[in-house]
Amino acid sequence: MSLMGLNNLYREVILDHSEHPHHKRRLANATQTITLKNPTCGDVINLEIELDNNRIKDIGFTGEGCTISQSSSSMMTDAVLGKSVVESLEMAQIFSDMVMGQKHSQADLDKLGDAAILSSVMKFPARIKCATLCWWALRKSLGDEER
Repeated sequence: MSLMGLNNLYREVILDHSEHPHHKRRLANATQTITLKNPTCGDVINLEIELDNNRIKDIGFTGEGCTISQSSSSMMTDAVLGKSVVESLEMAQIFSDMVMGQKHSQADLDKLGDAAILSSVMKFPARIKCATLCWWALRKSLGDEER
């Protein structure tokens, strides 16, 4: 597949997650909730997580924002659902490193699922906050504010 074809495929995946977000809903039994805002472009993410035995049993988000923040939230919720807190925090670190241009193994990037597509955000520094907002919400809600 050509580079242009690959870019078009990535764009389609991002648009699909934005237009038809997965897990965009409130949770009835959330054990963790947090709201984060990106004042730069007005993104707001309300993240709700139901933990059970240190695993993400269910996850949902609401809020408004740009295509990147909404698609990243959809991709993140897909990626961490069913994962342990430790695995989820590791994935958040991999994602953060990735959008900042740091290299990771293909195995690490595969853990992110569709979210690995957002690696191209590093070319647009103003959009990095949009892509990472939900991942920061995840970290804070799981008690990892220091990374």
